Amino acid sequence: MQNFEESIYNLIVETSTNLPGDVRRAVAKGRALEDRATRSGLALTTIAQNIGMAELQVSPICQDTGMPTFIIHTPVGVNQIEMKKDIHSAIIRATKNGKLRPNSVDSLTGENSGDNLGAGTPVIHFEQWEEENVDVRLILKGGGCENKNIQYSLPAELEGLGKAGRDLEGIRKCILHAVYQAQGQGCSAGFIGVGIGGDRTTGYELAKKQLFRKVEDVNPVEDLRKLEDYIMENANKLGIGTMGFGGEVTLLGCKIGVMNRLPASFFVSVAYNCWAFRRQGILVEPTTGNIKEWLYESGTGISVDEPAPAVPVPDAVPANAAGGSREVRLTTPISEEEIRSLRVGDVVILSGEMHTGRDALHKYLMDHDAPVDLNGAVIYHCGPVMLKDDEGWHVKAAGPTTSIREEPYQGEIIKKFGIRAVIGKGGMGPKTLQALQEHGGVYLNAIGGAAQYYAECIKKVNAVDFMEFGIPEAMWHLQVEEFAAIVTMDAQGNSLHADVEKDSAAKLAQFREAVFK
Repeated sequence: MQNFEESIYNLIVETSTNLPGDVRRAVAKGRALEDRATRSGLALTTIAQNIGMAELQVSPICQDTGMPTFIIHTPVGVNQIEMKKDIHSAIIRATKNGKLRPNSVDSLTGENSGDNLGAGTPVIHFEQWEEENVDVRLILKGGGCENKNIQYSLPAELEGLGKAGRDLEGIRKCILHAVYQAQGQGCSAGFIGVGIGGDRTTGYELAKKQLFRKVEDVNPVEDLRKLEDYIMENANKLGIGTMGFGGEVTLLGCKIGVMNRLPASFFVSVAYNCWAFRRQGILVEPTTGNIKEWLYESGTGISVDEPAPAVPVPDAVPANAAGGSREVRLTTPISEEEIRSLRVGDVVILSGEMHTGRDALHKYLMDHDAPVDLNGAVIYHCGPVMLKDDEGWHVKAAGPTTSIREEPYQGEIIKKFGIRAVIGKGGMGPKTLQALQEHGGVYLNAIGGAAQYYAECIKKVNAVDFMEFGIPEAMWHLQVEEFAAIVTMDAQGNSLHADVEKDSAAKLAQFREAVFK
């Protein structure tokens, strides 16, 4: 299989940069259901543009290329040891070429390997079969949506839904609750895979395997088909919407599998995947390693709807976008007066310097000084894909990461350094909201997964600090122009995220009253 490494490299590139046809059609269907002149409509427009940009530029759709996970079926006699070596070589090459972000971190030391190799990474599952070809499937599932996976042990008491028993009604409650608890933090509108039964490990594995099914397939098990249809209909009544902005489209796909269990255990496992549903597969000739067939329809030539607006987004924002809010242009450093004039729903267009900061930096800043003056500054929750050449560093992908992880730190850091704006996705909690109100700050929600869209707004890498944290966790100082995001938490104590969660919780409770009597 002398060409197997090249085939795997091509599979990685295609998976990372070109969303499959079935996923594009699901996104297009979601766009058709959403009012374009809303926050969710604007988010879906941005998503559509990002999909096209990633394909055109052959760059990652989302900067978080996740944990590369392979499921491989091989004929008897194929050398799986050599295949694994080729996969590792292809992973190293894809990381070096900016198709994957270095994501393999030592859990004890925090050190990033830099090449996506390490204990347990990438994930490779081999299975033998009696077919003559090699079947290789790859999924790139980012950490933001991975963190919204959830597993239930029935019977259970669920918020808003009451008792979930060991029956189909209990399973329905679990799945609806799984969609509710994700809110916008998993980059909705999303897709879910559900595993019913098994043990704690195999239940999650079954759930993740459901994500390899095609979006438009039909479950051959009648009870599961009806359950999938029920979830698709009712999850979208929760009003969570794209990015958790509120709206009509919360879920784009639901696939459910079942396996036997122990008498004492009843697990329902849910694997949540963001809209950037990156999975692809190849059928490989076992003697040469050449690709014989792509297993999922290519997205090339499949529109996610009408052409999206050109960068920058402000020129395309409808007059009544985000509920009739304003478009406000700001240049860093930003004054407290400018920030306190903003309200939830305002579209902010930023220019100037911003600074990336994730988990390692926030922890560090709690007890240390910053390497630059952050008074009036903007912190961007982002772990970019970066490449370096003779001219310096270049941003290859730079969308927002999930912000809630920084909730233990963010309020104190805002107070300590005088930060005026925090950009991320999914919103933050009450401690941050209180700090924004007391010290004059706002939270700006960028569109999760739109890594190419935002990379276009970054014109220069001014400098970088803390490279010892690894590329995703380093503090990048970025010069930006026309960087658009929506105010979802303001200095008056208002939070769109809290409002949407409260509203969706009420709708969840309505299901209990109307359906689960």
